[in-house]
Amino acid sequence: MKVPTMAEYMAEGKQPEVLFWVGCAGSFDDRAKKITKAFVKILNNANVEFAVLGAEESCTGDPAKRAGNEFLFQMQAVTNIEVMNAYDIKKVVTACPHCFNTLKNEYPSLGGNYDVMHHTQFLKSLLDDGRLTIEGGSFKGKKITFHDPCYLGRANDVYEAPRELIRKLDVELVEMKNCRKKGLCCGAGGAQMFKDAEPGNKEVNIERTEQALEVKPDIIATGCPFCNTMMTDGIKNKEKEDSVIVQDIAELIANAQDL
Repeated sequence: MKVPTMAEYMAEGKQPEVLFWVGCAGSFDDRAKKITKAFVKILNNANVEFAVLGAEESCTGDPAKRAGNEFLFQMQAVTNIEVMNAYDIKKVVTACPHCFNTLKNEYPSLGGNYDVMHHTQFLKSLLDDGRLTIEGGSFKGKKITFHDPCYLGRANDVYEAPRELIRKLDVELVEMKNCRKKGLCCGAGGAQMFKDAEPGNKEVNIERTEQALEVKPDIIATGCPFCNTMMTDGIKNKEKEDSVIVQDIAELIANAQDL
């Protein structure tokens, strides 16, 4: 699998079409690494010239900021911005809505101005330009429901790109009762992923999983590594892992294409 770094591009005096921002989850979490690999396979298949920062990429600072540590956030952000500006980065794509939101909306005030896209938006642009073709393959006729990530949907009004990609798989897209602007958080946002649950009678991710299971899907599609983890845990809690699978949209496309 070919994954060039910005340093390698720089050494050849070239600039990639897009920087793929992998994010902490996509780099270190074993489950999220599969999403990263699926996305890279699609990029290679579509002949997209992309690069990663590799060891020069560090956390965007999203969890620190959401948890209230603005000082740490600004330290992390400025470090990343210095690296990206040194490489003259113009366009960034990421499979994590948390990275997407932070790079897009919070880096400009610190000197980091980039054209930032979520991976579903980028894949849709490849589709529109005829660089990517999507076939249903093994998913034809399956029932899929899409869980809107908070930082993609309500925070940035991106609702259509992921759904258009899912529809291209020749599947039945069914909406759960809380979707789009009324989407319910998976329970991991705002740095909640890294802390213990607070008192209450039900975990948020269980509530969300129950809403998904109400529409009897074969697959719960996600567009965020955190959501993926929370929905997968919810499915395990409901002992449904034999009948319902949780996959990122990039994985669905890569698997349908047998990449």
